[in-house]
Amino acid sequence: MYTLFNNTYVTEDALDDISSMKESCIDFVIVQAKRETSFGEDALMRWKTTTGNLLEIGIDDTQYAERYNEDVLSAFALFRDLYVKVLRSTPKLNISFHYATYATEVHPNVRAQADELKTIVHNLFPSNKTTVVVKFWGAEELLLAAQSQSEHKLNLPLAETPINIGTHQDYVALVNLAKYYRFITDENGSLRKYIFEANVRDYQGHNAVNQDIEHTLATATGEDFWWLNNGITLLTDEAMLATSKELILTEPAVVNGLQTSNEIFRHFQDNPDELATETRNVLVRIIVPESEDSRDRIILATNNQTNIPKSSLRANDPIHWQIELYLKGRGLYYDRRKNYYKNQGKKRNEIISVSFLAQCMISLLLQKPNYARARPSTLLTQDETYNALYVKNQNLDVFYHAAKLGRTVELCLKKSNVYSQAQKNDILFYVLYCAVGQKLGKTRITASDIKEIDLTHYTDDYILEVAAQVFAEYNRLGGDGKVAKGADLITALINFISNDKESASV
Repeated sequence: MYTLFNNTYVTEDALDDISSMKESCIDFVIVQAKRETSFGEDALMRWKTTTGNLLEIGIDDTQYAERYNEDVLSAFALFRDLYVKVLRSTPKLNISFHYATYATEVHPNVRAQADELKTIVHNLFPSNKTTVVVKFWGAEELLLAAQSQSEHKLNLPLAETPINIGTHQDYVALVNLAKYYRFITDENGSLRKYIFEANVRDYQGHNAVNQDIEHTLATATGEDFWWLNNGITLLTDEAMLATSKELILTEPAVVNGLQTSNEIFRHFQDNPDELATETRNVLVRIIVPESEDSRDRIILATNNQTNIPKSSLRANDPIHWQIELYLKGRGLYYDRRKNYYKNQGKKRNEIISVSFLAQCMISLLLQKPNYARARPSTLLTQDETYNALYVKNQNLDVFYHAAKLGRTVELCLKKSNVYSQAQKNDILFYVLYCAVGQKLGKTRITASDIKEIDLTHYTDDYILEVAAQVFAEYNRLGGDGKVAKGADLITALINFISNDKESASV
C-alpha cells in the first residue's frame, strides 16, 4: 500500500510538513501480487472487507487490532490522516487496486467482484473528484510492462537559434512558454516527474516566491517573462541540434528551475486556451556535464544560490562523496543519488541508502534507535544532529562499519522466522545498538569505538541472542510501533546494558 500526495510518496514522519494547496491530489495505491495462474475472487472479497472496515474517515481502527497486522492498520491510518489534513482544499482522490498474477484472462465473476469493490469505495467518497480503479495485471500485461522503456530523448523547440557556448554541446536559448510547457508534460498532460528527479528539492507549494512567479505568468505587463525570471538549468547526457531552432536532449534533467517549471505547468493547466497565443519566453541553459563529479558540482552550485533547506543539499556535501567512494571499494554502494546503483544493476543488499546509514549512525552515536525508527525521513534536517553524525575529516571506517553492521543485523533478522516483518522493523536499530553496546560493555558508543569494531565478532548467533533480549523487553512494554518509536524501550535497554556491565565487573 502506498500513499502519494501530488505524486510524492508520503511517510508517517513527513505528514507534518504537508499543507493544503490548490489542486491537491491524493493517490492511494493497493497492490496484491500472487504467483498463481488465475485471478481469484478471494482477493477481491478481502479487499471489499478491508476497505469497508479501514478506509472510512473517522473510524476507530483499534477494534480491528486482532484482525489486521500493524503495517496494514498504519497504512490506512496514514491515508486517512492525510485526507483529513488537506480536506479543506477538496483534493482529487485516486484510489487504485492492482491485482497481479500469471493469469491470461479475468473471469466475469472476478470482474463483478471488482465492480462491487469500486461501489463500496465510491459510497465512502461520493465526491465527483474521486476516481476508483481496479486493474488486473496478467502475464501479458506484466511482460509488456517489463519490456517497456522510459522515454530517453525529448525535443525542445526554441524561439531563436541558440547560443553555443565553448567547445562542448552547451547552449543558452529562449523557449516559448507554451512550448516549454509541452516539453515538461507527457501525452496525457501530466508533468514528467522524471525530468525533475535530479533537482535537490521538490515543488515548495504556494510560498511567496511561487506566488510571485504565478503573478508574473498571469499578468501581461509588456515585459517578456525571461526578463523577470532567472530561468531554467537543464543537464543532459547529449544535446543535438535537429534544426537551427530545435534541440534533441538525451535524459534531460531540470536541476534548477523546478519552482518556475511547476508554476508554468499549473498556469497552462488552469488556462489551456492561452497555449495557442502565448508569445513570452523563458531562458533555458542546457549543459552536458563532462563527468558525474561535474554534474554534482553544477547541481550544488545552481541550487546553493537560493534559499532552500540545508537538508536538501546535504547528500551533495563532500563527506557523502567520500563515503560513497570508500564504501564502493569495500563492496557497498552508497546511494547518494537515489536509485543510481539500482539502475546500475547492483544487488539490493549491497546498496546503502543515505537514510539507512543515518539511521545506523544515530542509533549508535546518539543512542537514539527510537528516532531512527520513528523519523527516518527527517534525520538530516537538524544541524545539531547532522553535525554530530557527519564530522569533518571523520575516519571513513566509522561509516563503513556502521553501514556493514547495520546491514548484517537487518539480513540476520530477515532470515529469522521468529518475528513478523513489523516486529523486525521495530527492533532492527535497537538490536544494532545493543549488539555493539553489549560487546563493548558500554552505553555511550563513540566514533572511535565504531572505527575499531571487529565485524567478525558479530555472528548471526550473537545477533539473534541480542535480538531475543531486545524483543523480550519490547514485548514487555507492549510490543507495537508506539513502543518502538517511544523513549521507554531505549531507556530500559540502556539500564540493562549498564546493569550487565556492573554484574560483569563484580
